[in-house]
Amino acid sequence: MSQETTPPPRRPLTLRDVSEASGVSEMTVSRVLRNRGEVSEATRSRVLETAKDLGYVPNKIAGALASQRVNLVAVIIPSLSNMVFPEVMMGISDVLDDSPLQPVVGVTNYKPEREEKVLYEMLSWRPSGVIIAGLEHSDASKAMLRAAGIPVVEIMDTDGEAIDSVVGISHRRAGAEMARAIVSARYKRIGFLGTKMPLDHRARKRFEGFTQGLAKAGLEIADQEFYSGGSALAKGREMTEAMLKRTPDLDFLYYSNDMIGAGGLLYCLDNGIDVPGQIGLAGFNGVELLDGLPRQLATMDACRTEIGRAAADIIAKRVSEGAENAAGEKIVLTPQISFGDTLKRLKK
Repeated sequence: MSQETTPPPRRPLTLRDVSEASGVSEMTVSRVLRNRGEVSEATRSRVLETAKDLGYVPNKIAGALASQRVNLVAVIIPSLSNMVFPEVMMGISDVLDDSPLQPVVGVTNYKPEREEKVLYEMLSWRPSGVIIAGLEHSDASKAMLRAAGIPVVEIMDTDGEAIDSVVGISHRRAGAEMARAIVSARYKRIGFLGTKMPLDHRARKRFEGFTQGLAKAGLEIADQEFYSGGSALAKGREMTEAMLKRTPDLDFLYYSNDMIGAGGLLYCLDNGIDVPGQIGLAGFNGVELLDGLPRQLATMDACRTEIGRAAADIIAKRVSEGAENAAGEKIVLTPQISFGDTLKRLKK
């Protein structure tokens, strides 16, 4: 685990900041943001555009001073159906249970515009901190996070520039590590099966690291299959069947997550395919739910609970010490490969 520091966030924005930037009075800004009173359409548009560019979020706590905070931590994640994030939430709750802080969850469904909306609503209640998945956000979301004046921890991924603090793993390194393990086991005809990745940035980075790792060994992906939608056993079976019928000489399948990998494993076992002799398999995430499968799928633990605990610990310490604007931290965790029963380990 490595740890670095990043510059502290700016102070919270106020109505005066929006007023000065838009060239209208604070009263007019207030009217526009509360949608009260008569304001020309041109002025309204200018104020709203300025507020968005600055990242200003109005305070919904009636009668409160702009600096007042509530004992809530906004936790913004892309999915609750994905088994990864409940474990992250367990880690967050474990830490915050021993503090006055209470996590409140918002779900974005991997949509940047939804993330903007969720973030805007949560920040309007003046939480004490934000924990948010990923490093990729829209310009509007980044502006709000930078302007909030509270601790912000981006989680799950460390391959990029953080707004404040960040806790996670390097997904590019994780993909490269799995490629090295597969190459070391002397597999050569490798297929990749995963989600469509324009918005699943962490899966995309693992894929990039994986292909780069193969390239160092003079190999490239022989076939690939992508799908949209949640992780599912049925989808894994369908994709595996389609790929093996299309490219029957493959000797390894790497899945972007354990759930579709488990579906692929069940397909192979049902069809008498020797795993890992004829074909090897590996997924990602280390989902404990799959421990009851007939064979243990090779995978890599994403350090989910540890990420949640470390992120919550950063928020709790900075709030309790009154150090909301302290320099951010970078905590990089190191996942380990579990070879299971589907990835050969050759004796040296």
